[in-house]
Amino acid sequence: MFNSKLPGVGTTIFTTMSRLAAELQAINLGQGYPDFDPDPVLLQRVARALGNGHHQYAPMAGIETLRRAIAAKTAECYGARYDADTEVTVTSGATQALMTAVLAAVGPGDEAIVLEPVYDSYVPAIRLAGGIPVAVPLRPPRAGDPRYRPDWGRVRAAITPHTRLLMINFPHNPTGTVLQDDDLDELERIVEQTGILLVSDEVYEHMVYDGVRHASVARRPALAARAFLVSSFGKTYHATGWKIGYCCAPAALTAEFRKIHQFMVFSVSTPMQHALAEHLADPAPYLQLPAFYAAKRDRLAAGLRRSRFRPLPCPGTYFMLADYSAISDLPEIDFVRWLAVEHRVAAIPVAAFHGDPDAPASNRQLVRFCFAKRDETLDDALERMRAV
Repeated sequence: MFNSKLPGVGTTIFTTMSRLAAELQAINLGQGYPDFDPDPVLLQRVARALGNGHHQYAPMAGIETLRRAIAAKTAECYGARYDADTEVTVTSGATQALMTAVLAAVGPGDEAIVLEPVYDSYVPAIRLAGGIPVAVPLRPPRAGDPRYRPDWGRVRAAITPHTRLLMINFPHNPTGTVLQDDDLDELERIVEQTGILLVSDEVYEHMVYDGVRHASVARRPALAARAFLVSSFGKTYHATGWKIGYCCAPAALTAEFRKIHQFMVFSVSTPMQHALAEHLADPAPYLQLPAFYAAKRDRLAAGLRRSRFRPLPCPGTYFMLADYSAISDLPEIDFVRWLAVEHRVAAIPVAAFHGDPDAPASNRQLVRFCFAKRDETLDDALERMRAV
C-alpha cells in the first residue's frame, strides 16, 4: 500500500449523477455536455483530415497552422498578440491545460487562491503540485442583486507572501457570473501590486449574453503578461469528447508549461488539429454562439418560472442555477438524488463546488442545470419539473 496524494478525492458528483441518470433513464441536465452533434462542416473536415493521412504524432506544442489560427483569433477577439511559436500550446482539453499550468507555477508550500464555488479540478491540481489551496468565496446573491460577484477585497486580503497563483474562471461555472471592466481594473491592481500569477479558465468565452462582451484577461496587457489563458474547442464546437484545448501565455511561462506538457501528454490528436485549424479560420460558428445559447437559456428560464423552481440570472456559460427552496428543505445533495429518482431529471448541487459540501454555508438550496441540450430535451425536462 502507499499514501494517497489525494486522500479526500472519491467519485465526483458529476460521475455519480450521470451514472444515476443512466440507470434511471432520467434526463441528464447535470453534466455539462451537449446532446447534439458538432457542425457537419467540422465533421467533414475531420473526415478529410483522416483521409489525408494525418495519423502520426503532431509537434509537441501543436501543429503550426492551428497555433497560428489560435493566435490570430485571440488577437482579433481581444487585441492580445501571442506568438504562435513560443506562446501558444495545444492541449488535451482545458483540464490538462489547467493541471499543467498549476504544476508549472506552484511548488511545495506555495499558496494558490481559488474562488468558491470552485470547479472541481482546481483544488486537486494545486494539491498534486504540493501547493496549499486557499478558498475565497464569491459574494452570494442577495436582495437587490441576485447574482454571484467576485469580492476583490477578500481576494486581496487572502494574499500572503506565500501566494503564487490566483485561479479564476469567467464566465463562471457553476454560477454563470461574468466579469465587467471594473473587475478587470481591480484584478489589474492586485496583480501589479502583488506580482502573483493568474490561471484564467475561459472555456465559456463565447457564451456571454445580452450584448455584453467577454472580459478576457487578454484584453489587459498587465494581466496577459502574468497569465496562463486557457480555452476549449470542446466547449466552443460542441465536441467535449474530443478533449482538445489550448493555453496562451507569455514565452517565459509557456516555456515552463511545455516542459510539463511534453511529459504529460506530449501531443494531441493530429487529424483533429488539422480539422480545427481549418474550421477556426471562419469566425461565424463561435460568433453565433451567444444567440444560439441565449435562446436555450431563455427557454429553460421561462419553463422554470412556470414551476416551483426559481431561476437565477445567467449572464454567461451554458449553466443556470435554480432555487428550490419553495419545493423542499432537503440539503442540495439529497435533493438532486430525490429529483432524479422521483422525477427522472438529473441536476448538480452547487454545494459540490465547495470544499465542505455538507457545511450549512455550502447548502443554499441551489442546483445547477445545463441547457446545452436540444429543445425537445429541455421541454421534456421542464414538463417533469412542473410536476415537482
